[in-house]
Amino acid sequence: MQKRVAEMFAGVGGFRVGLESLNSGWDTVWANQWEPGKKVQHAYDAYVAHFGESKNHSNVDINKVDKNTIPDMDMLVGGFPCQDYSVANSGATGIQGKKGVLWWDIRDVIQAKFPPFVFLENVDRLLSSPGPRQRGRDFGMILYTLQQLGYGVQWRVINAADYGFPQRRRRVFIFAYRKDTNYYGEVAKHKNLKDVVLGDNPFNKRMPIKQTLTEVHEGTIDGYDDIVDFSNEFSFKFANTGVMHDSKIFTGKYQADYSGKVITLGDIMVDHAEDESLYLDQHEGQLKKFEYLKGPKRIPRKSASGHEYVYSEGGMAFPDVPERPGRTMLTSERSVNRSTHVVRDKGNGRLRMITPLEAERLNMFPDNWTDTGMPDRFRYFTMGNALVVGVIKAIGDGIDDIISKEGELADANQFEWHGEIEPVEHTEPMDLDI
Repeated sequence: MQKRVAEMFAGVGGFRVGLESLNSGWDTVWANQWEPGKKVQHAYDAYVAHFGESKNHSNVDINKVDKNTIPDMDMLVGGFPCQDYSVANSGATGIQGKKGVLWWDIRDVIQAKFPPFVFLENVDRLLSSPGPRQRGRDFGMILYTLQQLGYGVQWRVINAADYGFPQRRRRVFIFAYRKDTNYYGEVAKHKNLKDVVLGDNPFNKRMPIKQTLTEVHEGTIDGYDDIVDFSNEFSFKFANTGVMHDSKIFTGKYQADYSGKVITLGDIMVDHAEDESLYLDQHEGQLKKFEYLKGPKRIPRKSASGHEYVYSEGGMAFPDVPERPGRTMLTSERSVNRSTHVVRDKGNGRLRMITPLEAERLNMFPDNWTDTGMPDRFRYFTMGNALVVGVIKAIGDGIDDIISKEGELADANQFEWHGEIEPVEHTEPMDLDI
């Protein structure tokens, strides 16, 4: 079986860097990266700087891409934003979802190309979105549409630091596999879906879990009249790992089982930062602002309705502790806010923000990966949007094992799933109750 990859929402290439670092034959045949509202496409430019110009490197809004023109692939990958996946009837025009919701573009690519495997990443709150009103609806919609397309699905929320990586970055990873794969058949042999979660799967090879699950729930995505009924009614408490097979859902809460080397913030720091603008003592009042932002707070507030309450916020380490992995890096890194890392420089002991190179190392990219001509603020921005490359490599190693056991699958354009796929148009904005 070939290992042709198509990459959506490619950023600066985190999926590609992770998979290609395995040296196991992954070949990226198409990639799309588009940053809305940006005149200069810095992330795409960095991608091209490392991987070269290609007619199959796309820098246009994914909504405007003709999905049928994308090359055939064996795996679709991408990290997409958590959005509202609700749909609604719109009279004669059929079923519509909100404009710009990028899940539907992923769905459209899968429907056009039917890759044997799909490997996606998202923020962990996807599992509970849109919140108490209809907990789990959005992730349920992903499972519902993948089931319609003819796929089984496994997911896991992984905190990279739990497996020795240098950042406490928690993301949900989704692995889907077509119903004609050998792997789908192996999953089907299990009488208990719990055994799928605890047994051989792409997550467990390098990132094992303890064999006891808590908060176990079982359910189904079946029993709904159509996709609109599902959108209106479905609610489920998804835990941090699970599987969907033939509409049945099994989920539970796991704990990591890791005792190896841990890469810390101190390990990835440079010996000395030369850039004086990083140091807090170079900016009047900056140290006091950080002390306030990172300190504990109890602030009286009043709501729009006049209700008085106290906003509370716990304190956090200041400066960041070098003996632990770094905290979750956001796109606002280096600005003066609570989430920004502040470290004590190894060379002179002064407090400073992290360098762009250190930001890259927190995500395990090669040094100076974003040093391609983009301003520093965008180097931080792209890393805040990126993923921990080591996690992609670890899961990719597990996927390698699965693919090694696959025979000659039907070409994607020959695969035909005989289930009913409900069309969802998303070309016009809608006023949905969200």
